Amino acid sequence: MFENLKEQPADKILALMEMYRADPREQKVDLGVGVYKNAEGVTPVMRAVKAAEKRIWEEQTSKSYTGLAGEPLFIEAIRKLVLADAVAPEQVAGVTTPGGTGAVRQAFELIKMANPGARVFVSDPTWPNHLSILKYLGIETVPYRYFDSTTGGINFDGMIEDLQAARPGDVVLLHGCCHNPTGANLTLEQWKKVVETLNATEALPMIDIAYQGFGDGLDEDAAATRYVAANVPELLIAASCSKNFGIYRERTGLLMAVSKDAGKTKVNQGTLAYLNRQNYSFPPDHGARIVATILHDEELTAMWKEELEEVRLGMLELRKQLAAELARLTNSDRFAFLAEHRGMFSRLGCSTEEVEKMRDESGIYMVGDSRMNIAGLNTKTVPILAKAIIDAGI
Repeated sequence: MFENLKEQPADKILALMEMYRADPREQKVDLGVGVYKNAEGVTPVMRAVKAAEKRIWEEQTSKSYTGLAGEPLFIEAIRKLVLADAVAPEQVAGVTTPGGTGAVRQAFELIKMANPGARVFVSDPTWPNHLSILKYLGIETVPYRYFDSTTGGINFDGMIEDLQAARPGDVVLLHGCCHNPTGANLTLEQWKKVVETLNATEALPMIDIAYQGFGDGLDEDAAATRYVAANVPELLIAASCSKNFGIYRERTGLLMAVSKDAGKTKVNQGTLAYLNRQNYSFPPDHGARIVATILHDEELTAMWKEELEEVRLGMLELRKQLAAELARLTNSDRFAFLAEHRGMFSRLGCSTEEVEKMRDESGIYMVGDSRMNIAGLNTKTVPILAKAIIDAGI
């Protein structure tokens, strides 16, 4: 049987990591991997997470399974964090998943179960794993225009025109905030137009919100998701705790199915639990318990919010520094969009050849589509990157 297996294409980001490690130059900059790092290049464990883990270690008496849906306190805490009072709790079904990726995968499984003929509209560009999972599941994808490489902003007219081609039962995948890989976000007014289009076409929105708190603040970053939830008949939400709690390796996510008809919640909840059972039986618990412990304790919540705000403001400052340095070098504002983008990523909008030139000549490692991880910078490497961008002729 194994002789029928074919070698799978290498993950571009993992391959980039290997190239970076093999590069002997001292002055090299890793902007490829999508993980938050502080100024020392470390992904730290938050103080609130350490405190929560200590409490769990002291108080936990069993490592037995949780329910198929996971820890109820975690589900409730993330529901409140993402949705607040946008919809009533009885309208929301939710299950714990292995990270945000697990939530995305379960959502796609649900879509295929509910409507095998559904097409999923995805932004151009989007997180590559969206496309990889959809392809693996055999779900048809339809790209919609999103990023404008010339302006560094959004081609909103093109986006709406493309979304108008959706049919009833199709799904439109949206990034809740801090768009990956571009960093370019819709305004709330633009979100309202998107919702009008979704309701007109009767397409189901699915929101992937993986960076809440990394953009403009916890509530600000959730505002679009809350607006959509309050103004559409049905919604899927895949939420991740990897970034805003810094618990990447704990694989902690939540999938929510929101319906205006609270009578459907029981069936939705049962279906989500069924999918958990088929894919991995019971979800992992440690990360979910960390998050639940933090969000159900006022002191730990305050500590976590303070730490998260430090992370957010640090990335914003790096954006401003980079845009200012490029403005100084070019005597223009053509890179001003970098300060307007939000989250860990920005996309320069340059060619693969220019990205390779920056890597070969200046030791700047970023993904071939020119997505760079702003959190991979510090005050010393910002000028190095700016000079590399200019030297590459971008």
